[in-house]
Amino acid sequence: MAGVIGGPIEALDVERVKKDFPILDCPTHGRRLVFLDSASSAQRPRAVLEAMDHYYETTHANVHRGVYAIAEEATRLYEEARVKVGRFIGAPSPSREIVFTKNATEAINLVAHGWGRRFLQPGDVVVLSEMEHHANLVPWLMLAEERDIELRYLPITDDGQLVLDNLEQLVEGARLVSLTLVSNVLGTINPLPYIAGVAHAAGAVVLADGAQFVPHLPTDVSSLGCDFLAFTGHKMLGPTGIGVLWARSDLLEAMAPFLGGGSMISDVRLDGFLPNEVPWKFEAGTPPIAEAVGLGAAVDYLGGLGMDQVRAHERDLTAYALGSLGDRYGDDLTIHGPADPAARGGVLSMVYKNVHAHDLAQVLDQAAVCVRPGHHCAKPLMRRLRVPATARASFYLYNDAADVDALANALADADVFFA
Repeated sequence: MAGVIGGPIEALDVERVKKDFPILDCPTHGRRLVFLDSASSAQRPRAVLEAMDHYYETTHANVHRGVYAIAEEATRLYEEARVKVGRFIGAPSPSREIVFTKNATEAINLVAHGWGRRFLQPGDVVVLSEMEHHANLVPWLMLAEERDIELRYLPITDDGQLVLDNLEQLVEGARLVSLTLVSNVLGTINPLPYIAGVAHAAGAVVLADGAQFVPHLPTDVSSLGCDFLAFTGHKMLGPTGIGVLWARSDLLEAMAPFLGGGSMISDVRLDGFLPNEVPWKFEAGTPPIAEAVGLGAAVDYLGGLGMDQVRAHERDLTAYALGSLGDRYGDDLTIHGPADPAARGGVLSMVYKNVHAHDLAQVLDQAAVCVRPGHHCAKPLMRRLRVPATARASFYLYNDAADVDALANALADADVFFA
């Protein structure tokens, strides 16, 4: 389905896509399920479910040590998934630069412990932003308390974009710049290639939180300019329990292991140990084998659709949502983040009149419309926005204009309920 280079991108066949997701055929409260919470966790296509079932039914065994046939097959499938994921993001060396973790949070913590604890000294600078998820705040706050490092923050504008006017001054002397690629609250797509260029010129390495980027936009780590990239399987049609850290191989070689135990060693004596080669020195214990198989199937599915098509569909759907909701509800509905659909992902964090986000989400649920209320693991950003919480609707490749219309109609139901 890939579009012609320089030409138009084929439209995503959403009706066909919907048929690949069994859960969308399961009614809620007697109504058609309208799932608008993919920024939290996406649904799984049948191809992923079947790949994991097939693995368990025919192949399951532990990896890397067994010499019997199904153990060798399990190892092959696990390592094949690593290469698939690496190629999906344009990793220069897919078999060596992909570390499987539990989720994106663990991937960022791996960098904080394995790289940060080895290389950051008191007074060293780490640059973050005001829009970060807690997963890209708390590890650095913990390290700042432990190592007395300095944390600096890129501010944001009122429409949810990074203020980059003094970027060169902010990154001066920094050892690390760690930023989200796409805000899970604002939908803002941050200009990481530009930021990474400035950061590298200042001598800093760059960590990108790609949890909301990799599932939705074409990803190439070389083009992004980052040195580390963290993302998670369950937001990109894969299973829970598996995430990914990509890093330059020289950085992985220099980092200390995060967890100790089996598989991450080449030798152990009573007075010390030698770590395994990368990437296995960061994968202690039995890994998430079936989950890796499922993630590999998710990557195959996304690749079959084409990430250019996925991005174009979500951009158009976001434009429709911003326009239709704005026309219908005007100033009664605040949607945080950039107004330009090209500058944002398919995340709409909403405040409706004076209705609390949790109350609003419960009423929408009665119409089988699933949105996520709360602070979205971004409490500093909520304080910057001067709201306690938002109701967040988020779109993916199985959503369409009818889902947006269902959201709009459910908001009208909320009007009646809270009148």
